[in-house]
Amino acid sequence: MILRILTLLLAALVIGCAPLLLDDGQLSLGMEMLVTFVICAMWNVLAGYGGLVSLGHQAWFGIGGYAVFIASNALNVNPLWLLPLAALVPALIALVLTPLLFRLKDAYFAIGSWVLAEVFYILVQRSDALGGITGMPLFTGGMLGASIYAQVFWVAGGLALAVLVLSYLVLRSGFGLGLMSVRDNEVAAASIGVNVRRNRRLVYAVSAAGVGLAGAVYLIPNYFIQPGIAFSADWTVIMTFVVVIGGIGTLEGPILGTLIYFAIRQGVTDGLGLSGSWYLVALGALAVATMLMAPKGLWPILRDRLHLDWLSVRRPWPGRPDRAPHHQAPAE
Repeated sequence: MILRILTLLLAALVIGCAPLLLDDGQLSLGMEMLVTFVICAMWNVLAGYGGLVSLGHQAWFGIGGYAVFIASNALNVNPLWLLPLAALVPALIALVLTPLLFRLKDAYFAIGSWVLAEVFYILVQRSDALGGITGMPLFTGGMLGASIYAQVFWVAGGLALAVLVLSYLVLRSGFGLGLMSVRDNEVAAASIGVNVRRNRRLVYAVSAAGVGLAGAVYLIPNYFIQPGIAFSADWTVIMTFVVVIGGIGTLEGPILGTLIYFAIRQGVTDGLGLSGSWYLVALGALAVATMLMAPKGLWPILRDRLHLDWLSVRRPWPGRPDRAPHHQAPAE
């Protein structure tokens, strides 16, 4: 526990001091990395711990961004002060739509979530009030001042740390245990009193809220929002890749996956000077190799070989630690 706290404090210190040492370009890249981690962590909570694989999470990314842009322009308020709307609006819409979405199971749910995202994209694209396909500007961008990149970097860093800590605490709670029991066996979970419907609705809404908040943080520094970017399916592709590579169903997986994703992207495009399509080829090759040789992701391999269990949410096996099954570590 002490190691976890010290690591988080060190991360907070680095995030706090980074704007004093980095230029705007580096801060922008750092903000993108933090936002990527947040959306991947939220997708991982939904798919890895809730058993709900969504292929349409870009919907919440775009809705969060548009919610802040619309409110900021209408109220003439600094967009950073309206960030709670980026979480609230997607969460409420998600709660309203879950009765319909949850009629679908497994692959049908995944396809249904993607169709839902496309519906939102088309509605925004065809709305003249929202700028249509060309998008809309952020008229209040001037309120952010010259230190916009430092501000959004701090916000993204705080959001990333909050997501990590809250995910750990929630998944270690009774709700988290119930959520994982639903993932493993819905019928068995219901038979022992777990409210399957409520748990799934809550985790879906929370995941949507986190992705929406990250979307707004990412889009604000651009001073402009377009449906083609805000609702791009690339966001869900990134979420899926990062979590699969890092390790689905682990809190550390999205951290490792995010680092690998940016290492490949920047290494291929900046280091080797190749076009963006080549880094996609490298990502695809790594994804295929990982799924074939390490289907649980890379973090479980590192964890087992190096005996690292930094953010494990596994619970002790009843009875003596030496009676724990081989796949479950004793209590820390």
